[in-house]
Amino acid sequence: MSASISQRSLHRLPALDAMRVIGALAVIGHHVGFASGINTGIGPWAGWFARLDIGVAIFFVLSGFLLYRPYAHAQATANRRPGAGRYLWRRAMRILPAYWVTVVVVLLAMPRAEPESGADWVRHFTLTQIYAPNQLSDGLSQTWSLATEVAFYVLLPVLAFGLTRGRRRVSRPLLILAWSVAITGVWVTLMGLGLLSLGLHTTWLPAYALWFGAGMALASIHTALRNDYMPRWRFLDDLGRAPLACWAAALAILAIASTPIAGPRDLAEPTAGEFGLKMLLYAMFSVLLMLPIAFGPETRTKAAFSSGTARWLGTVSYGLFLWHPFVLQWIYVIGDIPDFTGDPLTIYVLTVAGGLLLATASYYVVERPFQRLSHRWPRPPRPRTTESQRPVAAASAAS
Repeated sequence: MSASISQRSLHRLPALDAMRVIGALAVIGHHVGFASGINTGIGPWAGWFARLDIGVAIFFVLSGFLLYRPYAHAQATANRRPGAGRYLWRRAMRILPAYWVTVVVVLLAMPRAEPESGADWVRHFTLTQIYAPNQLSDGLSQTWSLATEVAFYVLLPVLAFGLTRGRRRVSRPLLILAWSVAITGVWVTLMGLGLLSLGLHTTWLPAYALWFGAGMALASIHTALRNDYMPRWRFLDDLGRAPLACWAAALAILAIASTPIAGPRDLAEPTAGEFGLKMLLYAMFSVLLMLPIAFGPETRTKAAFSSGTARWLGTVSYGLFLWHPFVLQWIYVIGDIPDFTGDPLTIYVLTVAGGLLLATASYYVVERPFQRLSHRWPRPPRPRTTESQRPVAAASAAS
């Protein structure tokens, strides 16, 4: 296998940055819908706004894809797996500094009747606020998903080690998917039997194994196809050539999820069956949304999603996710808007605009400097020369 072919499975996919933007904008829509009372109303858009929490599924599927891809690439090209220390260091530098700044500002500057306790500060700083009931502070309620993601980050090197052992050139995507379905299925079953709490354990990692596993399975297939393995999965590239078909199917799935079949639209607890069906529908939606962006040839659709504006928005989308509840809360305070009222479109635009301002400051002042620091890991990995690379290396030395 030539070096040029082997790198196809690891080259950057800039169009995927747009998925982060879509996910962030969807989550904002969900929160604005709740704050303005649309989610719990009876209007034609109530169900759609209520299900915009589907943005979390987009984030989780995308994380599974992007973070497992280097491990799948290493297996396919017989290279060294990413070092756990380097990987965890970069993940920490990517998410923690901006998150900690947000926590400090929100806990100090949010309008509250009572100040937060020292335990609240510790829980939020350590991202353990999801492991006890009713511990999410105002302005930081969205960080439950970040705490769940961090649990996945920590566990991924162990999962990847088990999945990429041996001499197989590719991971088994069906096995990855089967295990993720089984983990989520067992978790949902335990909640249905009353052994786990629907109010607490729906935020823990096993509940979302299906979403992360779907992304990991896609990464395995994508890597295999780019290295000329597993041609039976070539139909995913064919689907990637048909974005309108994929997105129409995704929209139909979202329409189904917008009905009460996927659970209540307010903060009431769903049944275990409703929660499990929601996990499945959201996973299907996210995969269909992602296929035309990650698979298939270069198209005008990918070019649009790879534009400078889309990529910049993707760059600051993490800050937008972190800061938008803080902005939303202050819009209601400054405007003296009663709870569960207000014009949703105006509030949405103001929340996105204010969130982008703070997100931009967060990126250039906090995130980018620490990302640069993340590349200064003291022990850079030594490249491992494989049999397929030796002729290329010899030719380079001779030229």
